[in-house]
Amino acid sequence: MFGNALENYELGKVKFMENDSWLKVKEFVKVNVGESAHSNWIKPIELKEIKNSVAKFFVPTRFIGTWVERNYGDYILQGFKAQNVKIDRLEFLAVKLKDEINSDNQKTKKPFKKESVYESKELVLPSSPLDERFTFDRFVVGKPNELAHAAAKRVSDGGKVTFNPLFLYGGVGLGKTHLMHSIAWSIKQKNKKARILYLSAEQFMYRFVQALRFKDMHAFKKLFRSVDVLMVDDVQFIAGKDSTQDEFFHTFNALCEQGKQIVISADRAPGEIDGLEERIKSRLAWGLVVDVHPTDYELRLGILQAKAEIQTDLNKDVRIGEGILEYLAHRISSNVRVLEGALTRLFAFAALVGREISIDLVQECLSDILRTSERKVTIEEIIRKVSDHYNLRMSDLISARRARSVARPRQIAMFLSKNLTSKSLPEIGRRFGGRDHTTVIHAIRKIEELKLTDVQIADEVEIIRRTLEA
Repeated sequence: MFGNALENYELGKVKFMENDSWLKVKEFVKVNVGESAHSNWIKPIELKEIKNSVAKFFVPTRFIGTWVERNYGDYILQGFKAQNVKIDRLEFLAVKLKDEINSDNQKTKKPFKKESVYESKELVLPSSPLDERFTFDRFVVGKPNELAHAAAKRVSDGGKVTFNPLFLYGGVGLGKTHLMHSIAWSIKQKNKKARILYLSAEQFMYRFVQALRFKDMHAFKKLFRSVDVLMVDDVQFIAGKDSTQDEFFHTFNALCEQGKQIVISADRAPGEIDGLEERIKSRLAWGLVVDVHPTDYELRLGILQAKAEIQTDLNKDVRIGEGILEYLAHRISSNVRVLEGALTRLFAFAALVGREISIDLVQECLSDILRTSERKVTIEEIIRKVSDHYNLRMSDLISARRARSVARPRQIAMFLSKNLTSKSLPEIGRRFGGRDHTTVIHAIRKIEELKLTDVQIADEVEIIRRTLEA
């Protein structure tokens, strides 16, 4: 009897130590992945036991177990290592297995009931972490993005919105993701109970595939149809993936019928995403489609001024010389991420070497960025600018249409592509709907001739060129 009590005491002691270690590991993971990811993925996990250097956990579904192991497994192992607990491998057991084990231990013959995390009263939203820096307060508004900002603010205000979905499109580093995160933070602030699901199109596809693999489509559908706001980033990723598109289409329709808000982002307008089903293009164009334009000089300067204030607070000993921000705004025009990264690098470098941020320091520290920014106009940018100037769709310039209203702007775009990029004639032709290089040569010669005889054409070409080089 005494032996059994001692054994139970020792077992209890071991269990307590294991749980204590797990609590510390969860805190470690939380610090490294953020509060949102921790709440959605790590918090629902329950430690079963640690045996033979293997940590076994109970998870609501196999899908969650697979996701945690794939994305956060290394952090969990590092956390145990920090507690001096040797763990070589992680195992995740679905809740149903836990019930099955309990049933076996009790020697009962109760019929097994399949359970899913989605069948609980409060469905766990496997949302991607939201960046705390990406709020409306920190979003610098200028002419290129004022419409996108206004639309995002309107969605975040809640209530009935006249447009659904909100579709944001534009190049890399122009603020689409920032606006989506801002919407989510703003809605959460106003309504803590709001169910917001933010994820990339790649994550949507991955979860769909996992649901198919584990024969859990009912749970998948229930989850995605239970949200108040669905936000999908980089939707062009699902182009060409028929099954994923089909499920996305039905999810989209179900949420719209319920009056739920949908926010989508992509690098192109719906009609210009190759491999996307026409019915999805049609649905995405239902609402408000907003082009987030490349930044102009004034907006880049405004962003730099806002970021410089933050950096100055963090690096109080660092002084920035006059005209530096203006110089950076003029020289680095590729995208906001590069711009912010350059400023962060400058302040870090200046703080380390104890120097003022001067033109010499800029050229020394940012030589690689400045070199790549010398001439970074892309053919896609040229097509976009020419389309905007002549009020055409980008798809018109790469189509087979021969109408003069389309053919002339196409020739101008080809001419500018040759003069403003280092691309070869065959490559330019391929970018314009697979045309032969001789077509490009003809276009270049035609515009060169027209510039000498037609003042209007010459002026229009110059205006577009200046816009591209701004």
